[in-house]
Amino acid sequence: MDPNCAEALPLESRAKAGAELARRLAGIHWHAPPIVLGLPRGGVPVAHAVAKALHLPQDVLVVRKVGHPDHPEFAIGAVAPGNITVRNRAPGLDIQDDRFEALAAAKRIEVERLEKRLRPGRPALSLTGRTAIVVDDGLATGATMRAALDAARAMGAAYLVAAAPVGSRQAVAELSGDADEVICLYCPEPFQAVGCCYAKFPQLRDSDVLAMLSDAA
Repeated sequence: MDPNCAEALPLESRAKAGAELARRLAGIHWHAPPIVLGLPRGGVPVAHAVAKALHLPQDVLVVRKVGHPDHPEFAIGAVAPGNITVRNRAPGLDIQDDRFEALAAAKRIEVERLEKRLRPGRPALSLTGRTAIVVDDGLATGATMRAALDAARAMGAAYLVAAAPVGSRQAVAELSGDADEVICLYCPEPFQAVGCCYAKFPQLRDSDVLAMLSDAA
Protein backbone atom coordinates (compact mmCIF):
# COMPACT_ATOMS: atom_id res chain seq x y z
CA MET A 1 0.00 0.00 0.00
CA ASP A 2 1.50 3.30 -1.10
CA PRO A 3 0.78 6.09 1.44
CA ASN A 4 1.67 8.74 -1.15
CA CYS A 5 -0.82 7.42 -3.67
CA ALA A 6 -2.55 10.70 -4.51
CA GLU A 7 0.18 11.50 -7.06
CA ALA A 8 -0.69 8.31 -9.01
CA LEU A 9 -4.42 9.02 -9.22
CA PRO A 10 -6.73 9.04 -11.03
CA LEU A 11 -6.29 5.57 -12.47
CA GLU A 12 -6.96 5.51 -16.22
CA SER A 13 -9.49 2.66 -16.30
CA ARG A 14 -10.45 -0.55 -14.54
CA ALA A 15 -8.50 -2.60 -17.09
CA LYS A 16 -5.33 -0.54 -16.66
CA ALA A 17 -5.75 -0.69 -12.89
CA GLY A 18 -6.05 -4.48 -13.14
CA ALA A 19 -2.82 -4.65 -15.12
CA GLU A 20 -1.08 -2.62 -12.41
CA LEU A 21 -2.57 -4.84 -9.72
CA ALA A 22 -1.33 -7.91 -11.62
CA ARG A 23 2.22 -6.55 -11.51
CA ARG A 24 1.92 -6.30 -7.73
CA LEU A 25 0.62 -9.87 -7.49
CA ALA A 26 3.15 -11.37 -9.90
CA GLY A 27 5.81 -13.53 -8.34
CA ILE A 28 3.95 -14.14 -5.07
CA HIS A 29 4.14 -17.75 -3.97
CA TRP A 30 0.61 -18.67 -2.95
CA HIS A 31 -0.20 -21.20 -0.27
CA ALA A 32 -2.56 -23.07 -2.61
CA PRO A 33 -3.37 -22.93 -6.35
CA PRO A 34 -4.90 -19.49 -7.02
CA ILE A 35 -8.14 -18.53 -8.70
CA VAL A 36 -9.22 -14.95 -9.45
CA LEU A 37 -12.75 -13.96 -8.47
CA GLY A 38 -14.18 -10.67 -9.73
CA LEU A 39 -17.04 -8.95 -7.93
CA PRO A 40 -19.65 -7.97 -10.52
CA ARG A 41 -19.95 -5.75 -12.09
CA GLY A 42 -17.10 -3.28 -11.53
CA GLY A 43 -14.60 -5.75 -10.16
CA VAL A 44 -14.81 -8.08 -13.17
CA PRO A 45 -12.71 -6.02 -15.65
CA VAL A 46 -10.05 -5.57 -12.95
CA ALA A 47 -10.09 -9.30 -12.23
CA HIS A 48 -10.06 -10.08 -15.95
CA ALA A 49 -6.86 -8.09 -16.44
CA VAL A 50 -5.28 -9.79 -13.42
CA ALA A 51 -6.24 -13.29 -14.57
CA LYS A 52 -5.03 -12.73 -18.13
CA ALA A 53 -1.70 -11.24 -17.04
CA LEU A 54 -1.01 -14.03 -14.54
CA HIS A 55 -2.57 -16.86 -16.61
CA LEU A 56 -4.98 -17.82 -13.83
CA PRO A 57 -8.54 -19.17 -13.96
CA GLN A 58 -11.25 -16.55 -13.46
CA ASP A 59 -14.79 -16.62 -12.16
CA VAL A 60 -17.27 -14.24 -10.56
CA LEU A 61 -18.43 -14.11 -6.96
CA VAL A 62 -21.80 -12.37 -6.93
CA VAL A 63 -22.17 -9.93 -4.04
CA ARG A 64 -24.71 -7.11 -3.70
CA LYS A 65 -24.28 -4.02 -1.59
CA VAL A 66 -27.05 -3.06 0.82
CA GLY A 67 -27.27 0.71 0.50
CA HIS A 68 -28.61 3.09 3.12
CA PRO A 69 -32.23 3.95 2.20
CA ASP A 70 -31.47 7.69 2.33
CA HIS A 71 -27.92 7.43 0.91
CA PRO A 72 -27.96 4.50 -1.56
CA GLU A 73 -24.27 4.81 -2.43
CA PHE A 74 -23.25 4.28 1.21
CA ALA A 75 -23.02 0.57 2.06
CA ILE A 76 -24.59 -0.41 5.35
CA GLY A 77 -24.02 -4.06 4.49
CA ALA A 78 -23.75 -6.64 1.75
CA VAL A 79 -25.03 -10.11 0.89
CA ALA A 80 -23.41 -13.02 -0.94
CA PRO A 81 -24.31 -16.61 -1.94
CA GLY A 82 -24.87 -19.07 0.87
CA ASN A 83 -27.04 -16.62 2.82
CA ILE A 84 -23.94 -14.61 3.79
CA THR A 85 -24.85 -11.21 5.24
CA VAL A 86 -22.45 -8.52 6.45
CA ARG A 87 -23.63 -5.38 8.23
CA ASN A 88 -21.87 -2.04 8.68
CA ARG A 89 -22.95 0.07 11.62
CA ALA A 90 -22.06 3.71 11.05
CA PRO A 91 -22.82 6.43 13.62
CA GLY A 92 -25.75 8.51 12.41
CA LEU A 93 -26.46 6.18 9.48
CA ASP A 94 -27.58 2.99 11.23
CA ILE A 95 -31.14 1.78 10.74
CA GLN A 96 -33.48 -0.53 12.62
CA ASP A 97 -32.85 -4.27 12.36
CA ASP A 98 -36.15 -5.07 10.64
CA ARG A 99 -35.57 -2.39 7.99
CA PHE A 100 -32.05 -3.65 7.34
CA GLU A 101 -33.33 -7.21 6.99
CA ALA A 102 -35.97 -6.12 4.47
CA LEU A 103 -33.31 -4.39 2.37
CA ALA A 104 -30.97 -7.39 2.66
CA ALA A 105 -33.73 -9.80 1.65
CA ALA A 106 -34.29 -7.88 -1.58
CA LYS A 107 -30.56 -8.01 -2.32
CA ARG A 108 -30.48 -11.78 -1.74
CA ILE A 109 -33.03 -12.14 -4.53
CA GLU A 110 -30.77 -10.01 -6.76
CA VAL A 111 -27.80 -12.24 -5.96
CA GLU A 112 -29.72 -15.36 -6.94
CA ARG A 113 -30.93 -13.84 -10.20
CA LEU A 114 -27.54 -12.42 -11.14
CA GLU A 115 -25.78 -15.72 -10.47
CA LYS A 116 -28.12 -17.45 -12.93
CA ARG A 117 -27.70 -14.65 -15.49
CA LEU A 118 -23.91 -14.68 -15.37
CA ARG A 119 -23.56 -18.46 -15.40
CA PRO A 120 -26.03 -19.71 -18.01
CA GLY A 121 -25.73 -23.47 -17.70
CA ARG A 122 -22.25 -23.23 -16.16
CA PRO A 123 -21.43 -24.17 -12.56
CA ALA A 124 -19.14 -22.05 -10.42
CA LEU A 125 -15.48 -23.02 -10.41
CA SER A 126 -14.52 -24.99 -7.32
CA LEU A 127 -12.74 -23.03 -4.57
CA THR A 128 -12.02 -26.06 -2.41
CA GLY A 129 -8.44 -25.95 -1.13
CA ARG A 130 -7.52 -22.97 -3.33
CA THR A 131 -6.23 -19.46 -2.86
CA ALA A 132 -9.15 -17.16 -3.67
CA ILE A 133 -7.94 -13.79 -4.97
CA VAL A 134 -11.10 -11.72 -4.57
CA VAL A 135 -10.92 -8.59 -6.71
CA ASP A 136 -13.00 -5.41 -6.75
CA ASP A 137 -12.44 -2.05 -8.43
CA GLY A 138 -12.26 -0.32 -5.06
CA LEU A 139 -12.84 -0.63 -1.32
CA ALA A 140 -15.00 2.11 0.16
CA THR A 141 -16.52 0.69 3.35
CA GLY A 142 -15.27 -2.86 2.75
CA ALA A 143 -18.73 -4.39 3.32
CA THR A 144 -19.00 -5.92 -0.15
CA MET A 145 -15.53 -7.42 0.05
CA ARG A 146 -16.17 -8.82 3.54
CA ALA A 147 -19.31 -10.59 2.34
CA ALA A 148 -17.38 -11.98 -0.63
CA LEU A 149 -14.57 -13.24 1.59
CA ASP A 150 -17.04 -14.93 3.94
CA ALA A 151 -18.70 -16.59 0.95
CA ALA A 152 -15.37 -17.76 -0.50
CA ARG A 153 -14.38 -19.23 2.85
CA ALA A 154 -17.72 -21.03 3.10
CA MET A 155 -17.13 -22.42 -0.41
CA GLY A 156 -13.93 -24.09 0.73
CA ALA A 157 -11.16 -21.60 -0.09
CA ALA A 158 -8.04 -22.35 1.93
CA TYR A 159 -6.45 -18.89 1.68
CA LEU A 160 -8.18 -15.55 1.10
CA VAL A 161 -6.69 -12.53 -0.64
CA ALA A 162 -8.62 -9.26 -0.88
CA ALA A 163 -7.23 -7.26 -3.79
CA ALA A 164 -8.17 -3.87 -5.21
CA PRO A 165 -6.40 -1.01 -6.99
CA VAL A 166 -7.72 1.60 -4.55
CA GLY A 167 -9.48 1.82 -1.20
CA SER A 168 -10.02 3.76 1.98
CA ARG A 169 -7.46 3.24 4.70
CA GLN A 170 -10.18 2.27 7.16
CA ALA A 171 -11.57 -0.43 4.87
CA VAL A 172 -8.12 -1.86 4.18
CA ALA A 173 -7.28 -1.96 7.89
CA GLU A 174 -10.58 -3.62 8.82
CA LEU A 175 -10.33 -6.22 6.06
CA SER A 176 -7.11 -7.54 7.55
CA GLY A 177 -9.30 -9.35 10.05
CA ASP A 178 -11.28 -11.09 7.30
CA ALA A 179 -8.62 -11.91 4.69
CA ASP A 180 -5.34 -13.75 5.05
CA GLU A 181 -3.81 -11.00 2.92
CA VAL A 182 -5.02 -7.58 1.76
CA ILE A 183 -3.42 -5.98 -1.29
CA CYS A 184 -4.45 -2.43 -2.14
CA LEU A 185 -2.26 -0.27 -4.35
CA TYR A 186 -3.50 3.18 -3.38
CA CYS A 187 -5.25 4.64 -0.34
CA PRO A 188 -5.93 8.34 -0.94
CA GLU A 189 -6.68 10.50 2.08
CA PRO A 190 -9.36 11.71 2.35
CA PHE A 191 -11.18 8.96 0.47
CA GLN A 192 -14.35 10.18 -1.27
CA ALA A 193 -15.62 7.46 -3.59
CA VAL A 194 -14.23 4.69 -5.78
CA GLY A 195 -15.39 6.39 -8.97
CA CYS A 196 -13.44 9.54 -8.09
CA CYS A 197 -10.22 7.52 -8.33
CA TYR A 198 -10.71 6.66 -12.01
CA ALA A 199 -10.53 8.87 -15.09
CA LYS A 200 -12.87 6.44 -16.89
CA PHE A 201 -15.50 4.74 -14.74
CA PRO A 202 -18.41 3.65 -16.98
CA GLN A 203 -21.42 1.69 -15.82
CA LEU A 204 -21.13 -1.95 -16.88
CA ARG A 205 -23.84 -4.24 -18.23
CA ASP A 206 -24.31 -7.96 -17.63
CA SER A 207 -23.35 -8.48 -21.28
CA ASP A 208 -19.96 -6.86 -20.57
CA VAL A 209 -19.36 -9.27 -17.71
CA LEU A 210 -20.48 -12.27 -19.77
CA ALA A 211 -18.09 -11.31 -22.58
CA MET A 212 -15.14 -11.19 -20.18
CA LEU A 213 -16.07 -14.51 -18.59
CA SER A 214 -16.39 -16.07 -22.04
CA ASP A 215 -12.98 -14.75 -22.97
CA ALA A 216 -11.51 -16.15 -19.76
CA ALA A 217 -13.02 -19.54 -20.40
